[in-house]
Amino acid sequence: MSTEMITLDEIADLVNQTAGVRITPADLIKDPSVTFASMAVDSLGVLGVVTAFERRFGLDADSAADPGISVEGLIHYFCQRLADAGQLEVGRTKQAIVIDAPYELVWDITNDVASWPRLFTEYATADILEQSGDRVLFRLSMHPDAEGRVWSWVSERFMDRGGGAVSSRRVETGPFEFMHINWTYHQVDGGVELRWAQEFAMKPEAPVDTRAMTVNINANSVIQLAVIRQRLEERAAVSA
Repeated sequence: MSTEMITLDEIADLVNQTAGVRITPADLIKDPSVTFASMAVDSLGVLGVVTAFERRFGLDADSAADPGISVEGLIHYFCQRLADAGQLEVGRTKQAIVIDAPYELVWDITNDVASWPRLFTEYATADILEQSGDRVLFRLSMHPDAEGRVWSWVSERFMDRGGGAVSSRRVETGPFEFMHINWTYHQVDGGVELRWAQEFAMKPEAPVDTRAMTVNINANSVIQLAVIRQRLEERAAVSA
């Protein structure tokens, strides 16, 4: 079972169906930290969303129908429950989204590493250290976390445009023993499917273990893929 079925689109649809409150995925992308209560979704509405996902993943009923939970909090909650149920493979994550934009545009923008701070919401800077042909070495720095820490690392990325595939690894691993990432691009009905697959392990002294990082990456990927899709589709509309 994969969490790739959890999307902001589906959360928005479920809220519209169960709570009668009209929201769009763009509303959730704008501020994933927004609570259901602030969107005028009551406990019955949240219960409807929770129950729908429980049925989808075959999870036992729980009582997490708190309108005070945020959208990103709900995603993290279900990733945690899937991990508890053994439905997430520890140290591996897989996520995908279909982007309604031309293949060349999707490839070009997502592989322009220097522009990633404008494509992702989590990166503050992206500095190119070396670039030659289809290989790029770069440093990413994130926005400060809740404790004010800025996470930064160096990665190496190899791009196979003809094969529609990218492989990447962390050179400066930081709290990771290793981190390998593969991106694949496929033309499908409705646009381009962008799929991420990550394999990693945490060091014993890392602030979180591999299982917790599996939950965190799965939850964050839902948000980031939705952001990328929105920004690329907006770019495609302008180009058209």
